Amino acid sequence: MLALHSVDLHYGAAQALRSIELAATPGEVTCVLGRNGVGKTSLLKAIVGHHPVSRGRVVWRDEEVQRLRPYERARRGIAYVPQGREIFPLLSVHENLQTGFAALPRGEKHAISDEIYELFPILKSMRSRRGGDLSGGQQQQLAIGRALVTQPKLLVLDEPTEGIQPSIIKDIGRAIDYLRRKGDIAILLVEQYFDFARDLADGFAVMDRGEIVMSGRREEMVEEDVRRRLTV
Repeated sequence: MLALHSVDLHYGAAQALRSIELAATPGEVTCVLGRNGVGKTSLLKAIVGHHPVSRGRVVWRDEEVQRLRPYERARRGIAYVPQGREIFPLLSVHENLQTGFAALPRGEKHAISDEIYELFPILKSMRSRRGGDLSGGQQQQLAIGRALVTQPKLLVLDEPTEGIQPSIIKDIGRAIDYLRRKGDIAILLVEQYFDFARDLADGFAVMDRGEIVMSGRREEMVEEDVRRRLTV
């Protein structure tokens, strides 16, 4: 469903991505692992349209999308949960969720699915609370919930466990597993927390210096080799 072919990305004269080949398919979680500064977030920006690629193709549902704007990709079913969450601190939880309607077709009935509140019950009990008053873990759940409001077919998550308490990490893991088992959403997960990624991954890719240096299926993963790449 998602395929990157020979993707390069530059920031001025600095090259952030080199010849990236990557795929994500419905009903699976593809985990991208790597240390800080190796290009993981740049990879996601290339996919969701926040930074133009210098070379290569980003193919989504048999359409080349590398020249489309972020909102055009969102309307094609690509949802992004950025590092840092980027919720609206002065809007209520309910209003933050409603901002996801912007990616849906005009004229379509807009409603927040009960499924989102079932995945993250805290959002229902805090619907009238301002987003900025939530804890970091609660804001992360809100950011994922907002992405799900867009009814995505590709969910892109940038380090959703960063700075989150263990109990909420487990809740987020259960939510990702539930979405995977539905079978109609492809999930691309960037992580540094190896144990979280290993438990969820169907496929994995390890990045270093803007390149994918190791990839394969979960059952092919040699844990020692991956951990070595994450600590060098």
